[in-house]
Amino acid sequence: MNIEIIAGSPRRESVSFRVALHLQQQLTQSSSHQVNIIDVRDWNFPLLQDVINSPETAPEHLAPLARRMFAADAFILVTPEYNGTYTAALKNLLDHFPKQSHKAFGVVTASPGAMGGMRGSQQLLLLVSALFGVACPNMLIVPGVEKKFDAEGQLIDSSFAKSVETFLREWLWLAEALYATKAR
Repeated sequence: MNIEIIAGSPRRESVSFRVALHLQQQLTQSSSHQVNIIDVRDWNFPLLQDVINSPETAPEHLAPLARRMFAADAFILVTPEYNGTYTAALKNLLDHFPKQSHKAFGVVTASPGAMGGMRGSQQLLLLVSALFGVACPNMLIVPGVEKKFDAEGQLIDSSFAKSVETFLREWLWLAEALYATKAR
C-alpha cells in the first residue's frame, strides 16, 4: 500500500511536522507499506483556479505531486490549528485534488496549546467526507507538541507513546481493509 502523510503547516519551523516525521518512522518500521511525506512547504500552489483530475492534466510543476496524490492508497493529514481550523495551505492543496474516493484518512492535529488542535480536527472530518474519503474515527490530537516530539520526530514524552500506537493501529486497520476491498 502507498501511504502519503500530508504535513499541512506552511511555517518554516513547524512543530507539527515533527509528528509527521514520527508517524512516517513508526509506519516504516512496523509495516511493509511505502510511506512518504508531502510537505505543503515544498509546493508552490496558487490559489485554486483549476481542479487537477489526473496527473496528465496537472500543470508541469505540479505533475510530480499529482502522480503521488493519485497513486496514494491512504492518507494521514497532519496540521496545526489556525483560528479553530486546519491551515489554509492544507485546504488549498487538497482542493486541487478534490476526490479521493474510498481512501482512508487519518486526522492528526498538533498544537503547543492544551487542546492540541481539537477544533481543527473536527473541521478536518468535514473536509475528508467532502473529498469522498473515509475518516478513521480514532484521531491523534497532540497538545504540547513541542514537549512530545523533538525536531527530528523522535518521541520525547514516553507517556504519549500509547496514543500514537493506538492511532496508528486503528488507522492502519481501516486503510488496509479499504485497500483490500478496492483490490477485489
